[in-house]
Amino acid sequence: MRLSFNMKFNAGLDGILTTQQKMNRAQDQLTKQTRILTPADDPAASAKVLGIDQSLEQVKQFQNNSVLLKNNLALEETILTNMRTSMDRVSMLAIAAGNATYTEAERGALAQELKNIQIELLDLMNSRNAEGGYIFSGYQDKKQSYSLNNATGVYEFQGDDGQKALQISPTIALPGNDSGKFVFENVDARFKTTPAVISAGGATSANVVVADQGQFDAYYKQTYDSLTPANNDFSVVLTAPSTYEIQQNGAALVPPVTGAFTPNAPIQFNGLAINVNGVAAVPGQVDFSLQPPEKKNMLTTVDEFIKALEDPAISDFDFTQIIGDTVNQITSAASNIDSALSTIGGRINVLDSVFGANEDLTINNKAYRADISEVDYAAALTEITKQEIALEAISNTFVKVSGVSLFDYIR
Repeated sequence: MRLSFNMKFNAGLDGILTTQQKMNRAQDQLTKQTRILTPADDPAASAKVLGIDQSLEQVKQFQNNSVLLKNNLALEETILTNMRTSMDRVSMLAIAAGNATYTEAERGALAQELKNIQIELLDLMNSRNAEGGYIFSGYQDKKQSYSLNNATGVYEFQGDDGQKALQISPTIALPGNDSGKFVFENVDARFKTTPAVISAGGATSANVVVADQGQFDAYYKQTYDSLTPANNDFSVVLTAPSTYEIQQNGAALVPPVTGAFTPNAPIQFNGLAINVNGVAAVPGQVDFSLQPPEKKNMLTTVDEFIKALEDPAISDFDFTQIIGDTVNQITSAASNIDSALSTIGGRINVLDSVFGANEDLTINNKAYRADISEVDYAAALTEITKQEIALEAISNTFVKVSGVSLFDYIR
């Protein structure tokens, strides 16, 4: 077989290039810290690595969502806690206002402090998150949550009941806000009756006062009839010689509610104290009804209390009723906020637990990925050294072989 110079040269060059390629591959593995440089190196392992990388990216997004969610919940928690402190102050001022010795100037001072608290509460209820959205507006986070309707004098909610949720795991999504509709609007105004009306007899005056709010609330919830309004009408019928019977919608209660009537002494009925004054009240009749239930946010409640404090002509009875309304409704609003804070705490606990589980999952996935794809440093360094030696040897051989010709034998 004839060996030409080109054949010897090409064979030697191919050997050098192949060895250089192997050495470069080992260097790339060491530099990139992976033994799989292309899918062709290990198709099965390459597919697994791709799946693991996708899982890691997904978990990374979940963790980013968790951080954002926790920041939003922490901000809401701070806002509601501050509001809770202000509401306690409102209750304290309402109770203090019941002091019969307070002068008009002292009531005015209370009203001024309440105005400042009202401004603070409005500001907190219109708080924004880091993205600039109104926290308590639901999905309508570009709209201010609350504003004063100048025509009605009522503070109105302008958002909706939505809650923006973020995914923190493949199966868990948690809300990052609470709508003001549930936290501030869904607050029952104080259950009470209409003013007493003397419909028969010689009574000089009559009134109905909620003496035990808890007892009356329980009776109200059990009794109030939204389908038949007439069933909410009650009468105190006074008969000779000195007895009374309480009727509902013109009929006796079952069992009957009767007793001895003493003028100017209150009649106790399911948390109500019914006062009928005048020695000529018997026979006679006093009527009252259960007021329909209504919702009232704390801003409106505080506003009504401020107006009562600034009204020098308000009667003691009406002022006492306003104080009762304020204390009861602020207590109900505070209970709503407490429930919201409890819910936020529960979400944060779930968030922390899922965040920890995601961190563990990330560690496990990275370890599995390393087992599949990461380069063995000792093996890579050994391969580089081996290929360097081989490259040196084949280069020396190439020099010697390429220098051999027929003229060498002639000499």
